[in-house]
Amino acid sequence: MHGDSASRRLWRWRNNPLRRHDDLVEAWIVLAVYAGVALGGTVAGTVTAQAADQVFAQQRAERRSVRAVLVADAPKSTAPDVMGSVRWTAPDGSARTGPTLVAAGLPAGSRVVVWQDGRGRLVAAPPDATEAGLEAGVLGAGAAGATAGVVLGAGAVARWRLDQRRIARWGREWDLVEPKWGHRTG
Repeated sequence: MHGDSASRRLWRWRNNPLRRHDDLVEAWIVLAVYAGVALGGTVAGTVTAQAADQVFAQQRAERRSVRAVLVADAPKSTAPDVMGSVRWTAPDGSARTGPTLVAAGLPAGSRVVVWQDGRGRLVAAPPDATEAGLEAGVLGAGAAGATAGVVLGAGAVARWRLDQRRIARWGREWDLVEPKWGHRTG
């Protein structure tokens, strides 16, 4: 039974008088789609995940946490974080002031931790290694899925066009054969 099932799946590859050229073309399309999904998805997912992981590692290496002082009272809000103005010291020793998220209702003079890049600009905290790994994995899976979707879509379009060609060919053949039958119904 197993061999019978395999031979049914591979019938398009065998030489037989009923196999049409389009059957062989369709078999190659299906094989290319399977290979494209498996290989293309794997490569796209791996490359994307590695690139994202490198970006996150670079952010962890370049960004530094510094203590800052809240310049004015933070607005009171039902939201846990609000925009507040803080003052901090940049890596070059200059004093900087800028907006960042702080806890709602903090009084002026409160000390907060902010993150800065190598030029002293405020930036978001870098993801830790666990968060970065998870996000890189999600991005890689998304890239693999997108690649698989594109390959499956291209394969579906190719098979649809092949079907349209078969239908047109069958129509032309019917136009040649049908008049020879002589008797029309209807």
